[in-house]
Amino acid sequence: LKSVGLLDVDVYGPSIPKLMNLKGNPELSDNNLMIPLTNYGVPCMSMGFLVDEVAPIVWRGLMVMSALEKLLRQVDWGTLDYLVVDMPPGTGDVQLSISQNIPVSGAVIVSTPQDIALLDARRGAEMFKKVNVPVLGLVQNMSVFQCPKCNHQTHIFGSDGARQLADTLGVKLLGDIPLHLNIREMSDQGKPVVVSSPDSPEAEAYKKVASAVVQRLEEVNT
Repeated sequence: LKSVGLLDVDVYGPSIPKLMNLKGNPELSDNNLMIPLTNYGVPCMSMGFLVDEVAPIVWRGLMVMSALEKLLRQVDWGTLDYLVVDMPPGTGDVQLSISQNIPVSGAVIVSTPQDIALLDARRGAEMFKKVNVPVLGLVQNMSVFQCPKCNHQTHIFGSDGARQLADTLGVKLLGDIPLHLNIREMSDQGKPVVVSSPDSPEAEAYKKVASAVVQRLEEVNT
């Protein structure tokens, strides 16, 4: 098994503490580095651990950069095979700072299939290309809704928009994540669906995306 760490650098709306059912302040190691909080075997670090849970984070400029520096340079991760960095949407200071200050093996763009969301997804992909970060591919989130009563499928946000954008950009579609009640409920309870319902179709969708990301990392780094 590979060891994976999760770094949440969305300083405006950190979601990892809730998703991973973690709270509290990180302890410090002997060399004064923050020790990640761990659940489900995954060490996690987030701005959400450093501020009050309900405190609004209304930061700009230097304050954001200072927070990023702390998260990037002052955490004792130990030995990891992969560090997954969850970034906020957009193409702002956070994304540029990450790509310029640490070696990034590849970027995964996540978007719903609707046209408005795809505009931001395309900008994100183009930005990473400009700073020489390989775009591993796109993930189509909330791709289809299946009625739990009749099993009828509805493409609420449109059909295959991310797939079409991937073709336009010349990158791969890494997978589809459905719009499923179980995903939302388990995420709100701090029990990711791959843990709470590991054999479900929705959990299998996440596993397929993870496998596709690992495969693309091997391809771009050989």
